[in-house]
Amino acid sequence: MQHDKVLILDFGSQYTQLIARRVRELNIYCEIHPYNKPPKNSNDFKAVILSGSPSSVRSEDPPHPDLSEIRGKKPLLAVCYGAQYLAHFSGGLVGQSNTREYGRANLSFVKNDEVFLEGISVGSQVWMSHSDTIKELPTLGLRLASTHDVENAAYRIEGEDTFAIQFHPEVYHSTDGKQILENFLVKIAGVAQTFTPDSFAESTISDIKVKVGNDKVVLGLSGGVDSTVAAVLLHKAIGNNLHCIFVNNGLLRKNEFSDVLKQYEGMGLNVKGVDASERFMNALAGLSDPEAKRKAIGNAFIEVFDAEANQITDAKWLAQGTIYPDVIESVSVNGGPSATIKSHHNVGGLPDFMKLKIVEPLRMIFKDEVRRVGASLGIDKELLGRHPFPGPGLAIRILGDITPEKVAILQEVDAVFINGLKSSGLYDKVWQAGAILLPVNSVGVMGDERTYEKVVALRAVESTDGMTADWVNLPYEFLQKTSNDIINKVKGVNRVVYDISSKPPATIEWE
Repeated sequence: MQHDKVLILDFGSQYTQLIARRVRELNIYCEIHPYNKPPKNSNDFKAVILSGSPSSVRSEDPPHPDLSEIRGKKPLLAVCYGAQYLAHFSGGLVGQSNTREYGRANLSFVKNDEVFLEGISVGSQVWMSHSDTIKELPTLGLRLASTHDVENAAYRIEGEDTFAIQFHPEVYHSTDGKQILENFLVKIAGVAQTFTPDSFAESTISDIKVKVGNDKVVLGLSGGVDSTVAAVLLHKAIGNNLHCIFVNNGLLRKNEFSDVLKQYEGMGLNVKGVDASERFMNALAGLSDPEAKRKAIGNAFIEVFDAEANQITDAKWLAQGTIYPDVIESVSVNGGPSATIKSHHNVGGLPDFMKLKIVEPLRMIFKDEVRRVGASLGIDKELLGRHPFPGPGLAIRILGDITPEKVAILQEVDAVFINGLKSSGLYDKVWQAGAILLPVNSVGVMGDERTYEKVVALRAVESTDGMTADWVNLPYEFLQKTSNDIINKVKGVNRVVYDISSKPPATIEWE
């Protein structure tokens, strides 16, 4: 099924992905492209959105795309920098704001009888984030909305389906932002709302059948959401020609290897479990540096996976659970660390090593969409709701060198924590949680005996995509019980601490 497409031109804003998410929530398909690398054929898109940017149009070399094939020819919505860009280069005036225009604001004026602002009333909360402001509208510009501090908060160009806003409709704090996007995309641009989880699954399965045919495909399963949903889509398309490999690197959660294999058995997938834990432990022996540990794990995985894949006769494709944020990163406006990210995501450069063609069924959807597609495929809620878990596993949650004894301790601690979250009804309220084994001992007292044992840190965060995260304010009673359970049940631990740092500045993982 062909869907109407919306083009988002990215000027480097941290909010660009949020625009895409908001659009996708309207069941509308959209793609993000850098402003300096637009798609060759704009006719493929029914409407265009210009993102915000950390740049200023008043700078010596501002982002300056050629919009000659877009403006006046397609419905265009310019957000923040986009709105200032249109004004600055079309007869208006952009200057430094007299006041700081950051954070919440409320509309003080809304022009009546404008489809663009249908359902939006005076007092509606919007989110500002800019230091420049539009002091004079561009030629044929007509003011549509204002706040107390921003006179030209929204405008349109007469004679065109061109609209501009200085606030961010994509963020949660713009309470009617989704409505504004719907007004523009559906009521003005006439974009069809056909991009649903069911339609994605149906079209993806059809595409895989055409692309892969009767060839064999090998997929490295991790037990996570992305690889699982990718596996089910592939299985529905090619059946037993899909060969899944689930490698136990010895750094998984307690009983995870056997538990996940049992889950996959019930799903009818063709999965081979490979216990290579000893091999990984040997590769990690004596390594303390985080990057050295990651490389050792990556290299060991390549060797194990390649050996197993070579046992599958005539395998021609490697399937991967790449999702859209990975794709966006690889063509980012600012050139981002794409090579590092892609090589890590795609199993350490495995495709080049194995000379296999690549199939990525999820490469155009976001994490939350992956879960919705998984639900439409009937995948178990428990599997879809699993917290993200790092590829290197517990190796980057054990600070310092890795030993089987340390892994065993952390597995037990992690099990107490995660199972406690589940039994207390807190698991689904947390985006990611885990335990960290610290390279320090502390003095304790158990009975009449002095102890000198390990310290563990607990980490629980809430987030949407992992780019930013805040620590979860878990109930004191839960933390008290969890601490007692860990110290009483896990030999070798006598102290538990809770990590209350946000990302940024801290990362979610400790290594």
